[in-house]
Amino acid sequence: MENDAPPLPPHVRELLAARIHDVPDYPQPGVVFKDITPLLADPEAFGALTEALAELCAAHGATKVAGLEARGFILAAPAAVRAGIGFLPVRKAGKLPGATLRESYELEYGTAEIEIHAEDLEPDDRVLVIDDVLATGGTAEAGARLIASTGAEVVGVAVLLELGFLRGRARLEPALDGAPIHALVTA
Repeated sequence: MENDAPPLPPHVRELLAARIHDVPDYPQPGVVFKDITPLLADPEAFGALTEALAELCAAHGATKVAGLEARGFILAAPAAVRAGIGFLPVRKAGKLPGATLRESYELEYGTAEIEIHAEDLEPDDRVLVIDDVLATGGTAEAGARLIASTGAEVVGVAVLLELGFLRGRARLEPALDGAPIHALVTA
């Protein structure tokens, strides 16, 4: 999708990609886990990632950043601080106290539910959804639907890494009503 987001310089994309390590056969045989902890441990790479995400917030006029549990929290919170906007945790069901809004979604092995606090979004909020990896797209799709159900606008989804072979983008795009998907690194 076309968008007005600033392009990621090739050297930054290369830095981020070099800090994502493949772990074969984890958590089960045949799966190649994408470990982002080496990136998080490198202040230059983590700083570059935070800056890139904050620039996306500014480019889209976001007023809030929604971080998808759990690794999305790690990326979204510093981006929100850097951008000077609010952070909204999108949690697994049952993890938030008080009144919540909930969205169910299907996984390849069953169903799951995510929640946000009912009072954390206003209809005039513009929300950038952030997660670490776009794989099959189910969590991001549910997050976008949940945020939109409040009347707030989802201005885009940003991920560190997109696993294109899993076709999550195709699943996610219809839930975004034309808002862009930004993948800083693709595999």
